[in-house]
Amino acid sequence: MITNISLVTVYCLDQDRAKEFYVDVLGFEARTDITMGEGFRWVTLSHPSQPELEVTLMTPGPPLDEDAAAFIRGQLEKGSMGGLGLAVDDCRKTYEELSAKGVTFLQEPAERPYGVEAVVRDLSGNWLVLVERRDFTPADFG
Repeated sequence: MITNISLVTVYCLDQDRAKEFYVDVLGFEARTDITMGEGFRWVTLSHPSQPELEVTLMTPGPPLDEDAAAFIRGQLEKGSMGGLGLAVDDCRKTYEELSAKGVTFLQEPAERPYGVEAVVRDLSGNWLVLVERRDFTPADFG
């Protein structure tokens, strides 16, 4: 029986820079950083408040074939990849804190039917959505 989601992948162009951004800027914790086999590097992080969910920072390559890896690299380079949705307790405060650290925002905090949302870009071009949730119903979208 499946009990939860334990691992998600975020593609990146440089594992060292991505790891530094997620740990030093966003507050994640490094979990695993090992090299396996033919130079394949396995890098995982987790957030201190959710240690059971690990984020793998993976460069586009095997087990993807070269066409798929090239496509993902191209999407990262264009800044067109989705990344993670991150829950925040105060979106505007988080916006101020991350802006002071030099984080690139694609969208400043804005009211949405489901809460306050801002969008940042990580160093590889992934979009990260910061959401301060509030209760909503489908009618809130009408």
